[in-house]
Amino acid sequence: MDLQTLKIFLAVAHERSFSRAAAKVHRTQPAVSQAVRRLEADLGEELFDRSSKNGTLTDAGKVLQNYGQRLVRLAEETESAMRELRDLRRGRVLIGANEAAVHTLLPLIARFRLRHPHIAIDVRRVPARQIAVEVQQGSLDFGALTFHPSEAGLLDVTVGSDELVLLVPPTHLFAKRSQVTMEEVAGEPMVAHNDPSPARERVLRLFEQRHIALNMVIALPSLDGIKRAVELQLGVALLPRRCAITEIASGRLVALSVTGISRKRLLTLVCRRAHRSHAAEAFLAVAQEKARS
Repeated sequence: MDLQTLKIFLAVAHERSFSRAAAKVHRTQPAVSQAVRRLEADLGEELFDRSSKNGTLTDAGKVLQNYGQRLVRLAEETESAMRELRDLRRGRVLIGANEAAVHTLLPLIARFRLRHPHIAIDVRRVPARQIAVEVQQGSLDFGALTFHPSEAGLLDVTVGSDELVLLVPPTHLFAKRSQVTMEEVAGEPMVAHNDPSPARERVLRLFEQRHIALNMVIALPSLDGIKRAVELQLGVALLPRRCAITEIASGRLVALSVTGISRKRLLTLVCRRAHRSHAAEAFLAVAQEKARS
């Protein structure tokens, strides 16, 4: 059923006149009559009572008017939704990240929201190994990673950097120092994240290569829990500095560099090279702008 023909029928049904409907839809009366006859032929039903002089609808015509109005309204809503997507007045950006990456992403999200307040941002916790695959498959618009993925067809943009530091309470023996060794870290009770990740494995591998055994006494499921445990003097923790900016600034925690471990890590956003949504395209533009600044 052609939508334009349906609109012509609805005009005739509303106006109760072929001539008035023709003027309304800017067609000739014969063209309107022909469109209605074609619609009747397609449906196998008469839509108007031809014996009536005021364009009375048949039962089939009344049914079509009811459903036709709904179809036209739905089509108009669909067109409006498509325009809103193009004009960035609707949409969503879906990002996969681990808990630590969120702290680096927040300034970028804030910049994007200032420009596009109608676009929703959904950051989901996804294991680092799955992120690139889900981006490649289209389940995610972006993924936040601290390593280069092996998956093909991905574009990456550097959006921030961070470094791994040792967090200790201000009363700790190390608190007055700026740097410690790996051996000194191994002598302390360690509070760690119990979620496996490539970053965690890299750190463990560095200690193993030096034949240094870490003393992990507590494993927790969240960064906030780890920081709170350090504040309570239950142990020390190796975390990205950005994760504890507030606690470091307020003096609740002290951050120290660790020789052989504390080095800059780049956080990159990965996305597909093609087939991005309008919202994702806009988010990428803001990320690229931030990378250049």
